[in-house]
Amino acid sequence: MVLLVVDAQKGIVDERLYAFEKFVSNSKELIKTAREQGIEVLYVQHDDGPGTGFSIEDDEFEVYSEFQPMPTEKRFVKTVCSAFKNGSGLLEYLTEKGEKDVMVCGIMTDFCINATVEAGFEHGLHMIVPAYANSTQDNAYMTGEQSYHYYNEFLWPERYADCVPVDKALEMLKRNE
Repeated sequence: MVLLVVDAQKGIVDERLYAFEKFVSNSKELIKTAREQGIEVLYVQHDDGPGTGFSIEDDEFEVYSEFQPMPTEKRFVKTVCSAFKNGSGLLEYLTEKGEKDVMVCGIMTDFCINATVEAGFEHGLHMIVPAYANSTQDNAYMTGEQSYHYYNEFLWPERYADCVPVDKALEMLKRNE
């Protein structure tokens, strides 16, 4: 199993996110527990390209301060919503390791988390989504809360991912299931 932290970057991790405090707390606990159990924590960062304010050279691109990677933890950069799209190297890395179980936390539920969960499933990975360890902002069609519930409670379960309470996710990490 690996813990995949998706797009938890300074420029978009803030109070605009649905259930912000719960998201931060749960994600920190997942990262801490994974590290304690020797489970690899992988980071994916989104790059919108030079001049966007959200690129490799920009401060907004860096991982949110409370989720900082350890120097030995791998980072993958993507330019589209899916962390598994050709070019990021993530799928190749997991394939080379023979890794099939991917626990996901991060943002944005309705964009990059959804694309990553569905693409991981399509690539034959067992995707695990802990409750309130992903979040999003309001969009033109749904509030962040509506988006969160739509994906975590309707779209992904029994289709693309095992959506589990955070305490169960922590137990899975401790047992390295």
